[in-house]
Amino acid sequence: MKQASGYTRVQFALHWIVLALIVVSYGSGNAIASAWRAFGRGEEVGPGALLVHVVAGGAILALALARLYLRLRHGAPAAPEGGHPGVKAVAAVTHWSLYALMIAMPATGLAAWFGGIRDLGDVHEAMFNLLVALVALHVAGAMLHHFVLKDGLLRRMRRAG
Repeated sequence: MKQASGYTRVQFALHWIVLALIVVSYGSGNAIASAWRAFGRGEEVGPGALLVHVVAGGAILALALARLYLRLRHGAPAAPEGGHPGVKAVAAVTHWSLYALMIAMPATGLAAWFGGIRDLGDVHEAMFNLLVALVALHVAGAMLHHFVLKDGLLRRMRRAG
């Protein structure tokens, strides 16, 4: 993969837009779960939160694919010098797992809803718990670099390079 000196403005923007969409998706998660239960009982389901959740999920999927393409095309900045190889490995696994979940979660959610596959709905929900854990690990890693290691890593995500 290409080594970049910094993230592009588009990569920077997509990172924060996808985060905002994940928050929106989370906020509409209870409503979609209620709609799923109502749908299972054969009740009419209104478009309200369902539409918000499906559109947010579809946008996350599309933007995650765009992010992945840009990362593969433009690369990502190198990890700070002198870091522990174990920490670098955890960071790499975390980043690639986040990409995988940003693609797999909307795909399973869309397939569960539009395909009526209940088990995929359960997988979709389980993946969300993993996504929350990985986002927490991602943020903790950023805070570790900023406040403890003081190596400048976090500055890469505050402003496009």
